[in-house]
Amino acid sequence: MGTRVTVVIPAYNATKTIGDGLEAFARQSFQAAEVEIIIVDDGSTDGTPEYIERYVKNWGPEQPRLRVMRQAHQGPAAARNLGAEAAQGEFLLFTDADCVPHLDWIKEMVAPFQSPSIAAVKGAYKTKQRSLVARFAQAEFEARYRQLAAAEYVDVVFSYSAGFRREIFRTIGGFDTSFPVADNEDTDLSYRVATAGYKIKFNPAAIIYHQHPATLKQYLRKKHSRAYWRVMVYKRFPGKAIRDSYTPQTLKLQIGSVVLGAGALAFIPLVPNAFYVAALAGGLFTATALPFLWQLPREDPGLRVAAPFLLVCRAVVMASGLVQTVPMLMSKTN
Repeated sequence: MGTRVTVVIPAYNATKTIGDGLEAFARQSFQAAEVEIIIVDDGSTDGTPEYIERYVKNWGPEQPRLRVMRQAHQGPAAARNLGAEAAQGEFLLFTDADCVPHLDWIKEMVAPFQSPSIAAVKGAYKTKQRSLVARFAQAEFEARYRQLAAAEYVDVVFSYSAGFRREIFRTIGGFDTSFPVADNEDTDLSYRVATAGYKIKFNPAAIIYHQHPATLKQYLRKKHSRAYWRVMVYKRFPGKAIRDSYTPQTLKLQIGSVVLGAGALAFIPLVPNAFYVAALAGGLFTATALPFLWQLPREDPGLRVAAPFLLVCRAVVMASGLVQTVPMLMSKTN
């Protein structure tokens, strides 16, 4: 039986994380004879390729075929593209070296491709972490997933749990390796796929387990980066800044209300009526936050108490990320 599925995993200094993922891939419910796994080592310095080769040395026919490719350190986008070029499967699946697939992940990722109109598939994150910040991050994902599930087709497919028809991936040109950091290059690819007229399907049953940021500092740093690089993508696809299938409109209103409120408070010594503008901004933020807060799990009172503060922190740091893009955008315009 030939190869139907190629799983591509970029890896950089991954000896501490990739073992759990390899164990999960060894136990997938999908027919192993139809699967190949390509791990592309991105110039690791901790012996990642050798670790992987030792780990799978005793894999038998009941496990997928696995091979390791190597490249000089160029980032995950280049590593994914290299693996995709070598892929033999009809379907390309991508995940990361710190991700652990559910037993049925491959089966669920491939299932939507039974419809010939589907070009790409997006899976979902879960986490087993218990830190407050990680639970909040997972609640954010769950809110996004409810939004995605309401749409027949979506316009995002993120690299932690992504599937493409191989020929369409190659036609689109793969991941853009000009992104200097591993952030939003998958959003850029998603928008190229969607704007080319291809259909993307969200399957919430295609689950990948992941380690979210566990501390407030880690979380805010990631959100700042997400906001900054998303603007770079919006510059290429300005229509997506208005609406896409993944970003809640309430998030944009929260960022705007934080900026408006902070500006109004700064002007209160000069314009006393600015207090009313600040109050209006606070009311807008509260109104847009209530639906998210209402949907938080009742059995997690700690999260429900902390969530309003975390929402404000998120809006503030994402606003700062957006502001930081202004000089770059102006310099490119000039």
